[in-house]
Amino acid sequence: MGQLDPIAFDIETSGLDEQAEITVAGLAHDLGEIIILNTGNRDANRKQLSRSLAPHSKGEMVELRIVQTEPELLQALHETAHTRLDDDQHYLTAYHGETWNGGFDLPFVRTACVDHGIDWPFPNLAYADMLEVVDRFDTNDKSDLVSVYDELIGRDTCDPFDDSGSAVTAFENGNWEPLLYHNLADIQRTRELADLAGRYVPQSDFQMKNLSPPDERD
Repeated sequence: MGQLDPIAFDIETSGLDEQAEITVAGLAHDLGEIIILNTGNRDANRKQLSRSLAPHSKGEMVELRIVQTEPELLQALHETAHTRLDDDQHYLTAYHGETWNGGFDLPFVRTACVDHGIDWPFPNLAYADMLEVVDRFDTNDKSDLVSVYDELIGRDTCDPFDDSGSAVTAFENGNWEPLLYHNLADIQRTRELADLAGRYVPQSDFQMKNLSPPDERD
């Protein structure tokens, strides 16, 4: 793994049924955060939302992009990954984003890409899932992101929700600010856990894998 820097990734969705779509995709890196909001063809005030998010950045700024549809979100994610992420400097991480026997975020993104005929967004990045790394700590049988974060780090976050189901309701109602706060908190939690693991967990326990499909052409 060397000195690779973690890029935390998390998505929000409109639900878990067959019609569900990605509503938010967020990335947290050492300089700040990038969040892409899909409004479902509704209005959102980017300047106002950016101002609201700014004080909560763990870096220099929260960069907010607003799109109208899921395909536009995937295209924006593809562009961001190929222009802002460097496989020589970064590795991607999520919490239960993709594990050996399942995961949520990356499988959901793959299926959405297939549905819309969009290329896999991530370049030749290494990936390690934090769910599989934090078990090297004693978390008192806690396993979900919020509980593990509270157990190991315990800082206050900007998350306004008690559970991810509230993010579905927020999207349905067009309540963009709390929805974005929730995603921002989750990518920050994940990155802080990755930083912590990078200081205490053996490199061999990160179980890095390459995210590029074998037929991908840059």
